[in-house]
Amino acid sequence: MRVIIEKNYEDLSLWVATYIMKKINNCQKDYFVLGLPTGSTPLLTYKYLIKFNQENLVSFENVITFNMDEYVNLDANHEQSYSYFMHNNFFNYIDIKKENINLLNGNSNNLKLECSNYENKIKSYGGIDLFLC
Repeated sequence: MRVIIEKNYEDLSLWVATYIMKKINNCQKDYFVLGLPTGSTPLLTYKYLIKFNQENLVSFENVITFNMDEYVNLDANHEQSYSYFMHNNFFNYIDIKKENINLLNGNSNNLKLECSNYENKIKSYGGIDLFLC
């Protein structure tokens, strides 16, 4: 394991975003599977990734994302949902294909099946290449 220490949140976020960009750009497969969290901690990393995408330093066209979690019984369009958060803080600003965004459905009638199908979809891509957490 490698420990990276940066002097502040901004420098850390830039380091992480640069690391993710390099991993995507150096991927030898037809796609790159990226696991993503929500919350305030990754926000600046997402902003840097958006900036890199807008500057054509990285493309998310062949990136497949899986988010960590979602609230149960909260509509995906609710402002407190993780789906809403991710779209409004990241996905809406990059060139990712909508079909490559994977979010759990917290309103599923069968949550165990929803989770099982989600895990199987991750496995179908050979697992996650990099998980930001």
